[in-house]
Amino acid sequence: MEGYSSSDSAEEITIPMPWGNICGKWWGPRQVKPVIALHGWQDNAGTFDKLAPHLPSTMSLLAIDLPGHGKSSHYPLGQSYFLYWDGLVVLRRIVKHFRWDKISILGHSLGGGIGFMYAGSYPDEVEHLICIDIASPVIRENESMIQGISATVDKVLDYEKKLDKALPAYTYDEALHLVMTAYRGSLTEDSCKVLMKRGLQESPDGKGYHFSRDVRVKVGGLGMLSKETVMTFASSIKCKVLNIKGRPGMSFDKEEYYHKVLSKIKESAEKLEFHEIPGTHHLHLNDPESIASIVINFLKC
Repeated sequence: MEGYSSSDSAEEITIPMPWGNICGKWWGPRQVKPVIALHGWQDNAGTFDKLAPHLPSTMSLLAIDLPGHGKSSHYPLGQSYFLYWDGLVVLRRIVKHFRWDKISILGHSLGGGIGFMYAGSYPDEVEHLICIDIASPVIRENESMIQGISATVDKVLDYEKKLDKALPAYTYDEALHLVMTAYRGSLTEDSCKVLMKRGLQESPDGKGYHFSRDVRVKVGGLGMLSKETVMTFASSIKCKVLNIKGRPGMSFDKEEYYHKVLSKIKESAEKLEFHEIPGTHHLHLNDPESIASIVINFLKC
């Protein structure tokens, strides 16, 4: 079936929020309820730019920039980011905004964790959940969570002070080098450039670029979940679930938790389908052809 003409065929959308806007890209017919696509930590809606053209043109896909990411509004001064929980609330706001009764979710990394939490919180309102290279929010042991809180809070306050200062400006090549280095081989150079379309803004003086994300989203340690909480969420999921894991993908603190979560989901979910595909954590962006048919076939079931 013919797919979208290109990643640029999407319509830019803006969804009002109490603190500003959530921005995103919508591929396909607007009269068809979309699959909602959620990106990973510090990424943006562009993470689905290379997968979208492989999807049927009759399918609708809405990829959003989470708060503080891409083109979406940053939180006000004094408000912290609780990444998984923020995404859960924002996703609910979007569902209410469009008055959808049931949804399907496609999430990569952080986005998959958010979809997992949503499917467990609203089990009768999710039809399909697709998670790429993550099974659930990252599980943290209680002891390590508590030990890391003081440093995390102090880092939040340090970053907050930087909001009053001018953002550092870079040439495009300097920014590309920083992105390539930060992702440590997970992204190809071409994939970095794709994310940078929404991840960079021209500096006010027009002499360079700065990163568009809120510097505070770099602090990802607040509001993490324990194993017990994650397993309780997993046991509440009823929908059809597709999990695609990269090989080697992303390294987790305890790899065995990944499959324990999937086993728990299988007990209550209508269906659990698992695929392990050669690739990095960003396999959907580096090599979309490797997963496109899997995603399409799953959404048909």
